[in-house]
Amino acid sequence: MRALLVRYGLAMTSVVLVAFLVPLGLLARSLAAERALAAARQDAQSVAMFAGVVADDPLRLQAALLAVNGGERQTTVFLPDGQTEGAEVDRDQSVELAALGRAFTAQAQGGAAVLLPVGGSDGVTVVRTFVPDAELTAGVLRAWSVLAVVGLVLLAGTALAGDRIAARLSRSVRDLAGIAERLGSGDLSARVVPSGPAEIASVGAVLNGLGDRVGDLLADERELVADLSHRMRTPITALRLDVDLLVDPVERDRMAEHVDGLVAAVDTVIHTARDHDRRGPQRCDAGAVVGARARFWAVLARDQGRDLQVEVPQAPAPVPLGAVDLGAALDVLVDNVFRHTPPGTALALQVTVGPAQVVVAVADAGPGLSGAGLTERGRSTAGSTGLGLDVARRTAERVGGSLQVGTGLAGRGARFALVLPAALTEP
Repeated sequence: MRALLVRYGLAMTSVVLVAFLVPLGLLARSLAAERALAAARQDAQSVAMFAGVVADDPLRLQAALLAVNGGERQTTVFLPDGQTEGAEVDRDQSVELAALGRAFTAQAQGGAAVLLPVGGSDGVTVVRTFVPDAELTAGVLRAWSVLAVVGLVLLAGTALAGDRIAARLSRSVRDLAGIAERLGSGDLSARVVPSGPAEIASVGAVLNGLGDRVGDLLADERELVADLSHRMRTPITALRLDVDLLVDPVERDRMAEHVDGLVAAVDTVIHTARDHDRRGPQRCDAGAVVGARARFWAVLARDQGRDLQVEVPQAPAPVPLGAVDLGAALDVLVDNVFRHTPPGTALALQVTVGPAQVVVAVADAGPGLSGAGLTERGRSTAGSTGLGLDVARRTAERVGGSLQVGTGLAGRGARFALVLPAALTEP
């Protein structure tokens, strides 16, 4: 932006300089030529005073010619009888035209000629003064040089002033961009000191207000989530009491373990909602997480007569997600299979490692998808909240991945795949 503004300033200054300096240069050349021709006319007039009396006093004419022919200008007198006095020059058409009684300036080889007719008793005498090109353009080069120097000085001044102004303006814009980037990355404490022109300063004030508003909204949302999660403790307590009343100790221990997991999940939601600090980078082994969750879901799969296939690589499959987040997203996908496919439907949990990505997929052999857009938030065709698949999608997108939907096992059913970027292996 800074360089662009400086270029704009130089372009505008160049246009102004061309509009003013070029006419001044042309004027300087015109004035130099007029000055030289004026001097030539003066020489011709001083000689013309004696050209009419050359028959009576030829010496005075010769003296006048010697006086004016000492420099670059050369004056010649063409007498009516065909003789010439002064500089040796052939009689051309311009001299013949001047002999008719017309005074004018004509172009000549190597310069210009001033012709002045003088009438006398013997006829018309023509006085011709030749001005070379060197005298016609005397001082023009110097004038153009001065104008060029002035133009360069003005351009340099424009570049310096434009750079200072652009630096101040671009600094303000860079500050805004930096704060906007920090806000976008989740640092809601970032604020900008409004500076620069009024328009940019107003944008800074609006950006600060936006940060405050977003912070307030997120704080309200965290408290709401924490309150709603806390309200779940009462029914969970009642559920625990019911579990304690079970007679079968094996069943009681199994149900108690599930209740403990539910309590841990609720506690995690409350702590996460009220944790205002930004979490650092996380990572986990996708294969280990899938294996652990497969053992959890295997019990329910056996109860429903489902064939559960688990395919995980032997080598670690690191992804930039925490084990809890990846496990929650995987549970959503597996839960969808149990909810929306009949008992006995086979399913598979797969982890595929590529050069730059890890794919965690859940596929089934059920009837397939019944509607489009199921990954959109709040979209469901089976009476549920429609938030599960959106949670999985946002989990993947938070680390630069995606949720892909395709065909399931044996060309039937559905396949939901979390496509995640591969994390760098720890040294």
